[in-house]
Amino acid sequence: MALESIRYSDGKLEILDQLLLPAQNKYVSVKGVEDGWKVINRMQVRGAPAIAIVGCLSLAVEIYNEQFNDKKSLRQEIEGKLNYLVSARPTAVNMKIAADELIKLSNELAINDDISVNEMKQKFLDTTEAMLRKDIEDNKAIGTNGANAILQNKTDGSSVRVLTHCNTGSLATAGYGTALGVVRKLFEMNRLEHIYCTETRPYNQGARLTAFELVHDKLPATLIIDSMVSALMQKKNIAAVVVGADRVVANGDTANKIGTYQIAVVAKYHNVPFYIAAPLTSIDLKISSGEQIQIEERPQREMTHVGDHRIAAQGIKCWNPAFDVTPAHLITGIITEKGVFKPDEMREKVSEFLQTGK
Repeated sequence: MALESIRYSDGKLEILDQLLLPAQNKYVSVKGVEDGWKVINRMQVRGAPAIAIVGCLSLAVEIYNEQFNDKKSLRQEIEGKLNYLVSARPTAVNMKIAADELIKLSNELAINDDISVNEMKQKFLDTTEAMLRKDIEDNKAIGTNGANAILQNKTDGSSVRVLTHCNTGSLATAGYGTALGVVRKLFEMNRLEHIYCTETRPYNQGARLTAFELVHDKLPATLIIDSMVSALMQKKNIAAVVVGADRVVANGDTANKIGTYQIAVVAKYHNVPFYIAAPLTSIDLKISSGEQIQIEERPQREMTHVGDHRIAAQGIKCWNPAFDVTPAHLITGIITEKGVFKPDEMREKVSEFLQTGK
């Protein structure tokens, strides 16, 4: 049975508490926007696609169980609470894009005299609930596009070894995954020899979450510590690196989990193709370069402690950015549900799709 990080039905939302994995599988009820903000900020749910889905569905839960006398009050609630949810973790762009689209929808519905307040409410709920289905469809398309890109020069039918960083699977999305979706597709095609995953300090998403998914799905996998990447590429004939993204900007620069940038540098040195796997909802054409991306900084305790056990010397200062930015020139291709783009062609291709839908 596939892992589910998000469960939603008829105005009821639960998320798998990822702070407890892999030791414990526990679902937490999200009863509204305050709960949604907290589970995102505390990283009980994480992964850019999942953050957007849970944030929007937490508002859907509130609206599902509330009656509105007029469209103006409904529109104001949608706008105010979506903007509040964006503040929970600002680096990942998916929540911001989803909020902007839903606010635009509510504004259009509010001024349409042919639509009642109840119809407006239902349209908002239908649109929000559809995010779950669409995310899985997009992830499967990303998986196919990415697998084909990695295998394009493997005409002999041989299998490949790949490396990933952080967690980009069912636990970070509605299901299947982005970068891990590419890995899953390679496995389905009988072309995956091995997948290596980094531990992803300081929060250990690779060791706790990606490794958990790989074992669950019985994929041929090995966990390495973050400082082993250079040695891995030197010794193990890695065919490609594929990672996710929290934000891809117009020139192709990409923000992702801290440690991604140094993996890209090492991949360049070893002539290993380096791919970003991300849905169009992770692409922010409003920002011209990575220098403008707001980087979230996390609490020192994430570095100084493992659980309740302190591992760092008392009194040491810590710098704990959650993300870094990989420059476009280190990226081989950006894998989306609509195709694989080189960073220097992404702006044009994505703009064309957003304008035409094709």
